[in-house]
Amino acid sequence: MKDPLTDVFPCDFPVKVLGRRDAGLERAVTEIVERHTGPVAPHRVSMRSSSDGNFVALTVTVAARSRAQLDELYRELTACEAVLMAL
Repeated sequence: MKDPLTDVFPCDFPVKVLGRRDAGLERAVTEIVERHTGPVAPHRVSMRSSSDGNFVALTVTVAARSRAQLDELYRELTACEAVLMAL
């Protein structure tokens, strides 16, 4: 029997992160992601500001190899002080 959580890899996976604009969020997130997935091409990162400009939402599309890889990535992202939320 196939396990839907382990049989979908490798795949492109969007990691969404929210943080304050002035917290060095993009650099911190990119460094964390690259530790887990290797270099991230600039076209795989998109950034959007909140309407008041205080917050930034980043989406980084990563080449995910396994559920364990994503779990470790999310653990490190959520431990980062610059990150308010990771989805």
